[in-house]
Amino acid sequence: MTARIPTWRPRAFYGWYVVYAVGIVLMTTSGLAFYNLSVLLDAFIAERGFPVALTSGATASFFIASGAGGVIAGRLMDRVDARLIMIAGACVSSLALGSIGWLQRPWQLYAFHLLFGFCYGFCGLVPSTTIVARWFEARRALALSIASTGLSLGGVLITPLAAFLIDRHGIAGAAPWLGALFFLGVVPVTAWIVRSSPQEMGLVPDGSERAARGAQAFPLRNVSYAQARRSRFFIGLTATYLFGLGAQVGAITHLFRLASTRDGPALAALALALLASASVVGRLSGGWLLLKLPTRGFAFGMLLGQAAALALLAVASDGLLIAGAVLFGITIGNVLMLQPLLLADAFGTRHYGRIYSVSSLVTAAGVAGGPALVGVIYEASGGYTVPYFVLAAASLLSCCILMFAGATQAEQQRQM
Repeated sequence: MTARIPTWRPRAFYGWYVVYAVGIVLMTTSGLAFYNLSVLLDAFIAERGFPVALTSGATASFFIASGAGGVIAGRLMDRVDARLIMIAGACVSSLALGSIGWLQRPWQLYAFHLLFGFCYGFCGLVPSTTIVARWFEARRALALSIASTGLSLGGVLITPLAAFLIDRHGIAGAAPWLGALFFLGVVPVTAWIVRSSPQEMGLVPDGSERAARGAQAFPLRNVSYAQARRSRFFIGLTATYLFGLGAQVGAITHLFRLASTRDGPALAALALALLASASVVGRLSGGWLLLKLPTRGFAFGMLLGQAAALALLAVASDGLLIAGAVLFGITIGNVLMLQPLLLADAFGTRHYGRIYSVSSLVTAAGVAGGPALVGVIYEASGGYTVPYFVLAAASLLSCCILMFAGATQAEQQRQM
């Protein structure tokens, strides 16, 4: 008898478990924070009688505070385990969300949004994308696309549940459940599965080989934070997303009302559902396509697609409005995913957290101002045609800025 020689099969690269865990975190945080803000806004107005303008201002303060929180989280991630930062942010966020039943005064409303937004910055996109970027180099685009799909799933799965709880039990009755859901969706999976970097487990990005003792902990292309923030590419990309994300969030915020005023609430609900579904499909497809296409060229295409979709939504109704919503959805997930991807490709991952957080802080001004700008132009023009054409023009402007942002070091090396 001949002895059977066992065959060794390597286990799946642990980085993929980190990706799925980060996806769950982003699903929870986006579903209970980003997408849930519109639900909370309506509830605060209806139940507590806060004026629309006052509540809208509080919502805008959330985005500014989240940008500031992200900057601090980015700096801390160079010195502290990223998991501790995310867990701390999630714990305070869950307490803040669980206390909204006690909000009665305007200053309390603003205090909640500022605290909630600041702590959301500790457990949202900045630390999540930083961790994924550290774990992957060659397949970073695919990994980021899978993880950031959680953002869309949060709007599809978590936010409707939050809306149901608030509608059924009111703000005071739903608050403890929302706070508990935030805690359970972030803290256990972060503590159990997430790891700050592959080097922490003796691995290298993408799992191609075991890291030798004493090997360099990061890829060779690592630009310092001071060099990055002064570079033409960083300034150009940040300006690109100031206009691009401002147009995107402004359009999303007003899409339901646009569709409802033209074709009724039933078609408006269908448009939003297809928008979210298309964003999931588009983001996953984009991650696969980016394995074969240049990142900046793909970004041009997505920003042009966003401009075309917004121009179509400016004048469309019925079937064309649905087509515009689907096209817009395809671009939504990819445009958001490409900002961290472009920054990581350009400057490496060693100081990525600080670099991305500062860029996000600047673009938060566009995110906060986009919905307000649409509202002002709507009042002045008497409809949504002019505002959405303005948003389409802002998307085209962002594409032009990116075109002249200058080549990165990696792009220059590929051209040699």
